[in-house]
Amino acid sequence: VGSHRDISIESLSLFRLLEPQIEILVLGTGDRVERLHPAMMKQMRECGIAVEVQDTANACATFNFLMNERRVVAAGLIPP
Repeated sequence: VGSHRDISIESLSLFRLLEPQIEILVLGTGDRVERLHPAMMKQMRECGIAVEVQDTANACATFNFLMNERRVVAAGLIPP
């Protein structure tokens, strides 16, 4: 995944395989917040994973905050 345009259901499938199952996936989309296709968001929700999309700097902060709260979280971060 080189940019937000490369994020797909297939590229997100890795996060559905993690054990223990994650509660929240934080996606950092680079310098700006970019919208993802609603079908991708819906599929992740149906798998029990909430998706938070932010610019990468804020995604890093959110990931650290959630980890500090001992939430089961993963991050996918595209460099700004």
